[in-house]
Amino acid sequence: MTTRADIESYLARMALRDRAAFDLLYDATSAKLFGVCLRILNDRPQAEDALQDAFMRIWERADRYRVNGLSPMTWLITITRNVAIDRLRARRSAAGGADTTVGEEALERVADAGPTPEQAAMASSEGEKLRACLGELPADRAEAVARAYMMGDTYQELATRFDVPLNTMRTWLRRALMTLKECLTR
Repeated sequence: MTTRADIESYLARMALRDRAAFDLLYDATSAKLFGVCLRILNDRPQAEDALQDAFMRIWERADRYRVNGLSPMTWLITITRNVAIDRLRARRSAAGGADTTVGEEALERVADAGPTPEQAAMASSEGEKLRACLGELPADRAEAVARAYMMGDTYQELATRFDVPLNTMRTWLRRALMTLKECLTR
């Protein structure tokens, strides 16, 4: 099992352009990061492409990672999530703003019968803690956070979905993130 220190070491070595460290990081984290891409994009080929782009971005930015007490997985997931969301937004924009996500039944046909990478990641202690912290938020705020940061919904889409003004949605998300940060640091 790869430890947090291992991942930090791989990132430090990657900052020095160590390709072996890149391979080790990929082997240790690709399943979890693929789960993030698949959850956001709901399309296996696009998720695979997004994962490749994310690892290229991680390689290019490894020198920007700083050991600061926060989980290196958080840094990796943030980069991966942003790449996947950018792809989702581009896909929506190309489709004229229409929601082109795949239904749950179609996703189940594509997915393996075993646990998905996302389910494996959520089973980790970080996933459990995040779920517990999300549970402390009001249900609508927790859903808004999940839709914004895991599914790529824009603030405007969320405001429409929850029938609140755009600035109210921004406030909801900002306050929810502050609450989550406080909870995760306990």
